[in-house]
Amino acid sequence: MPPHAFFAGRTAAVIYGAPLAHGDELEVAVHAPARPTRRRGIRCVKVSPHLASVRELEGLRLSSPASTWAMLGATLTERELVIVGDAFVRVVRDERGKPTTAIATIDDLRRATAGGPRPGVARLRQALPHVRVGSSSPLETEYRLDAAAAGLPDAELDVEIHSADGRRIGITEFVYRRWRVLVEVEGDHHRTSRAQWNRDIEKYAAYVAAGWEVVRLTSAHVRGGRAPAIVAAALRRHGWQPS
Repeated sequence: MPPHAFFAGRTAAVIYGAPLAHGDELEVAVHAPARPTRRRGIRCVKVSPHLASVRELEGLRLSSPASTWAMLGATLTERELVIVGDAFVRVVRDERGKPTTAIATIDDLRRATAGGPRPGVARLRQALPHVRVGSSSPLETEYRLDAAAAGLPDAELDVEIHSADGRRIGITEFVYRRWRVLVEVEGDHHRTSRAQWNRDIEKYAAYVAAGWEVVRLTSAHVRGGRAPAIVAAALRRHGWQPS
């Protein structure tokens, strides 16, 4: 790859760890007025310098996370853009549960969206207000979007739960604090890992002892469309009434 070129779009997103499948071609970009690279297996585009900032990651030149997200507006749906946006602004926790630094902020995404006309900018503007810090998987983002569409109240995301004596007993995905309801969205590793299963049993017992009702959702609940109704029923048991 020539030194003025850089990975962009879907290829850059996958390098950053976005939950996207990659196609058969590498996506590469150059800043105008440079000419695009033409090679087999490469899809190269020319982009205005103010629409794509570049950084280096482990020896690779690629568009910044915010620029990458904005470039995906040309090909992704609004829902997919929210999922990738959530992944980019996610504050990852280390093995002790301590928050680390996200690779982008919502303000970064906002500046990239406002950088000027580009393909898909209307979808970017529609998706941006729905991007939030705290979703750690596509399933969590999908549940959050479906819950909002169903009229459920907003939940706090990625919250530490403590016992009465101040001991942290877990970190949960969704907290409806007013109604004392927690929602956990579980991937398949919660079922296939014996160690994870044992930790979950202890954690959920501690949640209940601390006065919380725990709703556990799987991909079948979320992608089958049943999750909002399941959570709504739990919220109603604790006094929530739909507006």
